[in-house]
Amino acid sequence: MTQVAEEKRRRLPRGLVGVVAVTALLGLYGWAVAGRGIAMIRTGEPVLIAIGAAALVIPLLVLLLIAAEFRLATRVQRMADELSDAGQLPVDDLPRSPGGRVDRAAADAAFGPYRDAVEAAPESWQAWYRLAFAYDAAGDRRRARAALRRAASLH
Repeated sequence: MTQVAEEKRRRLPRGLVGVVAVTALLGLYGWAVAGRGIAMIRTGEPVLIAIGAAALVIPLLVLLLIAAEFRLATRVQRMADELSDAGQLPVDDLPRSPGGRVDRAAADAAFGPYRDAVEAAPESWQAWYRLAFAYDAAGDRRRARAALRRAASLH
Protein backbone atom coordinates (compact mmCIF):
# COMPACT_ATOMS: atom_id res chain seq x y z
CA MET A 1 0.00 0.00 0.00
CA THR A 2 1.36 3.41 -0.90
CA GLN A 3 2.04 6.07 1.69
CA VAL A 4 -0.68 8.34 0.25
CA ALA A 5 -3.24 5.52 0.48
CA GLU A 6 -2.20 4.82 4.09
CA GLU A 7 -2.55 8.49 5.05
CA LYS A 8 -5.96 8.59 3.40
CA ARG A 9 -7.11 5.56 5.40
CA ARG A 10 -5.82 6.87 8.74
CA ARG A 11 -7.25 10.37 8.42
CA LEU A 12 -10.54 10.92 10.22
CA PRO A 13 -13.31 12.46 8.13
CA ARG A 14 -13.50 16.21 8.52
CA GLY A 15 -16.00 17.21 11.18
CA LEU A 16 -16.20 13.78 12.83
CA VAL A 17 -15.12 15.07 16.25
CA GLY A 18 -17.83 17.74 16.19
CA VAL A 19 -20.47 15.23 15.12
CA VAL A 20 -19.52 12.85 17.91
CA ALA A 21 -19.56 15.68 20.48
CA VAL A 22 -22.99 16.93 19.40
CA THR A 23 -24.32 13.37 19.32
CA ALA A 24 -23.03 12.79 22.85
CA LEU A 25 -24.74 15.99 24.03
CA LEU A 26 -27.98 14.92 22.36
CA GLY A 27 -27.62 11.55 24.06
CA LEU A 28 -27.29 13.24 27.45
CA TYR A 29 -30.32 15.41 26.68
CA GLY A 30 -32.31 12.33 25.65
CA TRP A 31 -31.26 10.54 28.82
CA ALA A 32 -32.40 13.49 30.94
CA VAL A 33 -35.74 13.78 29.13
CA ALA A 34 -36.33 10.03 29.41
CA GLY A 35 -35.55 10.15 33.12
CA ARG A 36 -38.10 12.93 33.64
CA GLY A 37 -40.66 11.05 31.57
CA ILE A 38 -40.22 7.90 33.64
CA ALA A 39 -40.47 9.93 36.85
CA MET A 40 -43.76 11.42 35.64
CA ILE A 41 -45.14 8.00 34.76
CA ARG A 42 -44.22 6.65 38.20
CA THR A 43 -46.36 9.31 39.94
CA GLY A 44 -49.49 7.41 38.96
CA GLU A 45 -51.41 10.58 38.11
CA PRO A 46 -53.18 10.22 34.75
CA VAL A 47 -52.12 13.63 33.38
CA LEU A 48 -48.49 13.12 34.35
CA ILE A 49 -48.53 9.59 32.94
CA ALA A 50 -49.69 10.97 29.60
CA ILE A 51 -47.08 13.75 29.62
CA GLY A 52 -44.37 11.30 30.69
CA ALA A 53 -45.26 8.87 27.92
CA ALA A 54 -45.19 11.71 25.39
CA ALA A 55 -41.81 12.82 26.78
CA LEU A 56 -40.41 9.32 26.20
CA VAL A 57 -41.19 9.64 22.48
CA ILE A 58 -38.75 12.56 22.12
CA PRO A 59 -35.55 10.61 22.95
CA LEU A 60 -36.71 7.76 20.73
CA LEU A 61 -37.21 10.13 17.80
CA VAL A 62 -33.83 11.74 18.45
CA LEU A 63 -32.11 8.34 18.40
CA LEU A 64 -33.86 7.32 15.18
CA LEU A 65 -32.99 10.59 13.44
CA ILE A 66 -29.36 10.42 14.54
CA ALA A 67 -29.08 6.82 13.36
CA ALA A 68 -30.56 7.74 9.96
CA GLU A 69 -28.15 10.67 9.56
CA PHE A 70 -25.12 8.58 10.52
CA ARG A 71 -26.19 5.90 8.07
CA LEU A 72 -26.57 8.44 5.26
CA ALA A 73 -23.24 10.08 6.16
CA THR A 74 -21.35 6.79 6.01
CA ARG A 75 -22.95 5.88 2.68
CA VAL A 76 -22.18 9.31 1.22
CA GLN A 77 -18.57 9.02 2.39
CA ARG A 78 -18.30 5.58 0.80
CA MET A 79 -19.63 6.98 -2.49
CA ALA A 80 -17.22 9.95 -2.30
CA ASP A 81 -14.31 7.57 -1.74
CA GLU A 82 -15.30 5.49 -4.76
CA LEU A 83 -15.64 8.55 -6.98
CA SER A 84 -12.35 9.94 -5.68
CA ASP A 85 -10.52 6.69 -6.36
CA ALA A 86 -11.90 6.71 -9.92
CA GLY A 87 -10.96 10.36 -10.37
CA GLN A 88 -14.63 11.31 -10.88
CA LEU A 89 -15.33 13.35 -7.77
CA PRO A 90 -17.16 16.59 -8.61
CA VAL A 91 -14.87 19.61 -8.59
CA ASP A 92 -16.04 22.79 -6.88
CA ASP A 93 -14.60 25.39 -9.21
CA LEU A 94 -17.49 27.86 -9.15
CA PRO A 95 -16.63 31.54 -8.69
CA ARG A 96 -17.17 32.87 -5.19
CA SER A 97 -17.70 36.23 -3.59
CA PRO A 98 -15.01 37.62 -1.24
CA GLY A 99 -17.15 36.25 1.62
CA GLY A 100 -17.00 32.73 0.16
CA ARG A 101 -20.55 32.49 -1.21
CA VAL A 102 -21.01 30.72 -4.52
CA ASP A 103 -22.06 32.98 -7.41
CA ARG A 104 -25.72 32.03 -7.97
CA ALA A 105 -25.68 32.71 -11.70
CA ALA A 106 -22.63 30.46 -12.16
CA ALA A 107 -24.20 27.74 -9.99
CA ASP A 108 -27.42 27.88 -11.99
CA ALA A 109 -25.48 27.70 -15.26
CA ALA A 110 -23.45 24.70 -14.03
CA PHE A 111 -26.59 22.92 -12.82
CA GLY A 112 -27.94 22.00 -16.30
CA PRO A 113 -25.40 19.33 -17.27
CA TYR A 114 -25.86 17.54 -13.93
CA ARG A 115 -29.65 17.52 -14.33
CA ASP A 116 -29.28 16.28 -17.91
CA ALA A 117 -26.96 13.47 -16.75
CA VAL A 118 -29.61 12.27 -14.25
CA GLU A 119 -32.32 12.44 -16.92
CA ALA A 120 -30.11 10.41 -19.28
CA ALA A 121 -29.21 7.80 -16.63
CA PRO A 122 -31.78 7.87 -13.80
CA GLU A 123 -30.37 4.68 -12.26
CA SER A 124 -26.81 6.04 -11.98
CA TRP A 125 -25.87 6.79 -8.40
CA GLN A 126 -22.88 8.75 -9.67
CA ALA A 127 -25.15 11.12 -11.61
CA TRP A 128 -27.41 11.61 -8.57
CA TYR A 129 -24.38 12.24 -6.36
CA ARG A 130 -23.11 14.95 -8.68
CA LEU A 131 -26.61 16.43 -8.96
CA ALA A 132 -26.76 16.67 -5.17
CA PHE A 133 -23.64 18.79 -5.12
CA ALA A 134 -25.00 20.96 -7.93
CA TYR A 135 -28.16 21.52 -5.85
CA ASP A 136 -26.00 22.35 -2.85
CA ALA A 137 -23.96 24.88 -4.82
CA ALA A 138 -27.20 26.46 -6.02
CA GLY A 139 -28.31 26.79 -2.38
CA ASP A 140 -31.12 24.21 -2.50
CA ARG A 141 -30.19 22.07 0.50
CA ARG A 142 -33.52 20.21 0.63
CA ARG A 143 -33.16 18.90 -2.92
CA ALA A 144 -29.46 18.25 -2.38
CA ARG A 145 -30.25 15.92 0.53
CA ALA A 146 -33.01 14.23 -1.45
CA ALA A 147 -30.59 13.64 -4.34
CA LEU A 148 -27.97 12.25 -1.92
CA ARG A 149 -30.57 9.90 -0.45
CA ARG A 150 -31.48 8.76 -3.98
CA ALA A 151 -27.80 8.22 -4.81
CA ALA A 152 -27.33 6.24 -1.58
CA SER A 153 -30.34 4.04 -2.35
CA LEU A 154 -28.98 3.31 -5.83
CA HIS A 155 -25.42 2.67 -4.62
